[in-house]
Amino acid sequence: MKFEDLLSEIDGFGRFQKMVLCLSFLGRVIVPCHFLVNNFIAGIPSHHCDISGAVGDFGNMSEEERQLVMIPMEADGKLSSCLMFPEPRFHMLLNSSSSTGHPAEPCRNGWVYDNSTFTSTLATEWDLVCDKKGLNKATATIFFVGVMFGAMTFSGLSDRYGRRKMLLVSYVSGMVFALLSAFSTSYVMFTVLRFMSGFCITGIHIVTSVLILEWVDIESRKLVKVIDSFAWAFGFMTLPALAFLIRDWRWLIAAITAPVVMGIISWRWVPESARWLIANGQLDEAHYYLNKCIKMNRRQEMASSIKPENLSNIVLTNRRNRKYSYLDLLRTSKMRKLALLTGLTWYGVAFIFYGIGLNITGFGMNIYLIQFILAAVEIPAKAAIFYLLDKIGRRKTECGALVLTGICLAITVFVPREQRVVRTVVAVLAKGCSAAAFATLILYSSELYPTVMRQHGMGYNSFMGRAGAAVAPLILLLDDVWLGLPQLILCCIAVGSSVVASRLPETRDQCLPETIKDIKGTRAPQVESPVLSHGNAETEVGASNLEDENN
Repeated sequence: MKFEDLLSEIDGFGRFQKMVLCLSFLGRVIVPCHFLVNNFIAGIPSHHCDISGAVGDFGNMSEEERQLVMIPMEADGKLSSCLMFPEPRFHMLLNSSSSTGHPAEPCRNGWVYDNSTFTSTLATEWDLVCDKKGLNKATATIFFVGVMFGAMTFSGLSDRYGRRKMLLVSYVSGMVFALLSAFSTSYVMFTVLRFMSGFCITGIHIVTSVLILEWVDIESRKLVKVIDSFAWAFGFMTLPALAFLIRDWRWLIAAITAPVVMGIISWRWVPESARWLIANGQLDEAHYYLNKCIKMNRRQEMASSIKPENLSNIVLTNRRNRKYSYLDLLRTSKMRKLALLTGLTWYGVAFIFYGIGLNITGFGMNIYLIQFILAAVEIPAKAAIFYLLDKIGRRKTECGALVLTGICLAITVFVPREQRVVRTVVAVLAKGCSAAAFATLILYSSELYPTVMRQHGMGYNSFMGRAGAAVAPLILLLDDVWLGLPQLILCCIAVGSSVVASRLPETRDQCLPETIKDIKGTRAPQVESPVLSHGNAETEVGASNLEDENN
């Protein structure tokens, strides 16, 4: 009997598991808000050169006339955002179209911004426009680089010190650094604190994702991960509403960070993973949480048969006679292949998901509305995979979602920008498919890695995913080369990721692997009932683990 069998006996998706699911929801809802908040705090409003200090005999000219003689016109009839005339061109009052060919220079005295959409953003705070536009985009990249390294760090630490302890560390440190970033006095200070915010906040997602999975039985894994993924959709939908109400970037960061307080308060009721405790030989504490589960799930008849000494048989199935590390991902050929395939898939899926999600200004619509629509489409997309995961399996669902994403992105390359409605509909479909691919991948990859390496495996995958997310904002800058180039690159990545994912094994209706031996497929047979019986099973499984350590 494996740990899943024990969970089934005490109800693998009872009141206890539902409590764990609700508690994780409270704190992690801030994670998606921070992941996409750059759409608003780094928004670039309409702007033009500040001509208040310009020298010239302007007489009683209105502000519009002063702008006309000092700022060149673009081809679309709008004032140039980055250039001004070195001296007034009064003849422009007679023929404003004659600005072409006149020498112009970069803005000398800063910029004037349109505050109708944003009261204050990073761009207006530190003039991150024109030649410094790349620095504005880089703030998202720097945040995701922090997430990238935080994912691996918290995964390793939670495997060593436990899920519950590291969840509290992530809550507190993430809240502190996020709030400090809202009081930044310079661009450098802000980027450093945003890096640390991403580093710490990602631990909330990493730890709770695995903690929930390790407390539910096989039949409920799919339902739990789909429900859990709605926390992301809820966060994404909440963000534009908060951004609409709070137009100042400092207060917006504070507002999306505030819910972590509820996570800290509710942490006292969060249980440690019994699976992790057993794997690390902490039998008494595992027995304590299993008893809590039994009581909440009203399975008191099982309490007498589950004793700490009986759990030792399960320990022999999962015992860690040494500490595991990320190097164990390279330990065997099958582990190396698994790490390569899942890592590349995570990179591609995150790349296209955030490549679409961080590009909300090219549709000619209200950015708050388009952000809400792109978030809302995740609800039906994730509801659909609840049916598809069992109907056609994890692998086909993942590959199909990626192919559909690629098709939608390919269509946007050829649809003219003037056809805003068509472009918006296709982009929304692409976002829905990419969200389905991401939600499937989180469940899929967590089922592929063994218990002794699951946090390390998910940490590595999250590292690769955030690497893709970090590159995505920079790819969007390529629209200066050709408007369709970012979408074309995203399309190619989506199709390529589908090909890679097709090489992964199916996990539908399979027990979670416990050790690296399970990945290799050469593990000794499991005993019938390690909880309720002893005997020769200990020797057999113990020998299997000894062989596992020698390989």
